[in-house]
Amino acid sequence: MSRKWILCNLVLGLLILGLVSRAGAPKTEMVSYKSGDETVSSFLALPDGGGKHPAIIVIHEWWGLNDWVKEQAQKYAGQGYVALAVDLYRGKLATNPDDAHILMRGLPDDRGMRDLEAAFAYLSARQDVNAVKIGSVGWCMGGSWSIKLAVDQPKLAACAVNYGWLPSDSALVAKIKAPVLGNFGADDQGIPAKDVKAFESAMKADGKTTDIKIYDGAGHAFENPNNKQGYRAEAAADAAQRMSAFFQKYLK
Repeated sequence: MSRKWILCNLVLGLLILGLVSRAGAPKTEMVSYKSGDETVSSFLALPDGGGKHPAIIVIHEWWGLNDWVKEQAQKYAGQGYVALAVDLYRGKLATNPDDAHILMRGLPDDRGMRDLEAAFAYLSARQDVNAVKIGSVGWCMGGSWSIKLAVDQPKLAACAVNYGWLPSDSALVAKIKAPVLGNFGADDQGIPAKDVKAFESAMKADGKTTDIKIYDGAGHAFENPNNKQGYRAEAAADAAQRMSAFFQKYLK
């Protein structure tokens, strides 16, 4: 075995290791910005490369800004987006449903929307963000906030909702400008399929762009593997692929 062969393979190995490292570990940091008179923090994940990138506001479940949500932000950064995972609970986390319910009920609607609009403004002002290509994605409570942001922010370029509340008021639907993608479980007792279909019909009746899928055999929070009883791996993988294609179409 020649020294030249060994050296070439060593260099090749280092190059592959470097590529894997960059692809698997986007640069992350906690950032702070103003929300009204308050200062809030969020988890930021950055893609490789210079220039302006599309961006996604990532909105957590009722548990708060935990590791799973941060992982979602990093996955989107790996796909080329500046991903900002907002912390609507201001540093608080829940580890059981009772505490999660208390935190969710304790989040004022006006403050939650102000924080999301502040996140949109923060991303819009960044030099590495294409301000006309900012979308949102959320799960559970975060899915509800994702569609609420679409109602409130006419410049939002794409909105993904995973088993979150959907507006039924035609006046609210009329305010939505962004295309909306939704992933829901047929067995979800909190977000029943009939409500999902009613929203889809209202969107289409108003000429809105929408792509809704209801998964048979899936209930609430079927995309999160931490939901030991309700996780559905196949449906979760399909939902993730749908969202990747959706953002690729409307944000890239």
